[in-house]
Amino acid sequence: MLIGFNLPNSGPLSAAADMTRLATEGEAMGFDYLTLTDHVVLPDTKVPGYPYSESGEFYEEAPLERHEQLAAIAYIAAKTTRIRLVAAVLVVPHRPAVLAAKTLATLDVLSGGRLVVGVGAGWLKAEFDAVVTTPFEARGTVTDEYIDAFRVLWTERSPRFAGRHVRFDGIVLEPKPVQKPHPPIWVGGEAGPALRRAARVGDAWYPIGSNNKHLLDTSPRLAAGIGRLRKAVTEAGRDPAAVGVSYRVKRYGSAVPPKATDGERRLFSGSDADVAGDFRALRDLGVTAIDIDFGGRPDVAATLAEMRRFRAAVIDKI
Repeated sequence: MLIGFNLPNSGPLSAAADMTRLATEGEAMGFDYLTLTDHVVLPDTKVPGYPYSESGEFYEEAPLERHEQLAAIAYIAAKTTRIRLVAAVLVVPHRPAVLAAKTLATLDVLSGGRLVVGVGAGWLKAEFDAVVTTPFEARGTVTDEYIDAFRVLWTERSPRFAGRHVRFDGIVLEPKPVQKPHPPIWVGGEAGPALRRAARVGDAWYPIGSNNKHLLDTSPRLAAGIGRLRKAVTEAGRDPAAVGVSYRVKRYGSAVPPKATDGERRLFSGSDADVAGDFRALRDLGVTAIDIDFGGRPDVAATLAEMRRFRAAVIDKI
């Protein structure tokens, strides 16, 4: 099982020196991957609407201070040598398909094949209205079509595509990504369309457990979600073993209420021993990667101290 951490590209820890230190020292600690999130612009985040917290508010302090995701990945790629770089997740409709495919291919080449393309359709209408040219209501079909276009551009010598939202012919996209046939695609989202997208084109399903509308925050709920994924993969005509499960943990330990609404213990709540047990339990369920958000601490030194403590107290006990 791969273990990663979220690299803040927003808020007080997103200064270039702090991001660099967190990335390089996290790499030295032996984490397998780091993640960076994607927002181009945001509305007033004090207004509830964030789907992954109990209050509906963003977890981070000063989340409006935010670097563009792909530029930040390029910057961190140049500061690191081994650690994998996960877009967590790329909001696919934010960028024209051909431009996004080219940028992602470039990132994979320049990083030496370390890119993982997490993808999602997005959820924030105010951001779509400011950034995206396709309709918010069509974001799912746009996402599916753009991903199909990415795969054509990344793998075919003479790429050709004729869709509703993107069309091209007679073009060349070189160099191709280092990873073959293309960088891994981790499909974010917890609802049915995301599961079907993961089943059709994903190398992994990449949910967050705390989505209030589609909770995957207990072992029974996550096991049921993985069961739905396996069924969808089979229906898509693929081997269920071909699609992994990567799981994002936004909060852990005492920051997590101990009991979920289904009456079960919430995953990653409780003591270090409890959290280590959850890693083992999720591995047994078939989860192939887990990343932890160490945010919410006052400075980079405190964050690194917690990362070291967590490795010794939890990860080394798995």
